[in-house]
Amino acid sequence: MNDDIIKGNWKEIKGKVRQQWGKLTDDDVSKMQGTYEELAGKLQSSYGYQKDQAKKEIDNFLTKNKLKDK
Repeated sequence: MNDDIIKGNWKEIKGKVRQQWGKLTDDDVSKMQGTYEELAGKLQSSYGYQKDQAKKEIDNFLTKNKLKDK
């Protein structure tokens, strides 16, 4: 479900992803192509998050940006 939300809104949210997680480069964000698992993986490697924490951060991001309900 979250993967569909991210993929469907990727053009809209990729700038917000860069704002939220400044350690991610433009290249990192471009290569993700809007997949939830790739975003979670990049958060894990860039921020040292555990998998559950990365997913929680993404879910919070989607809720904050009112994308969770779409």
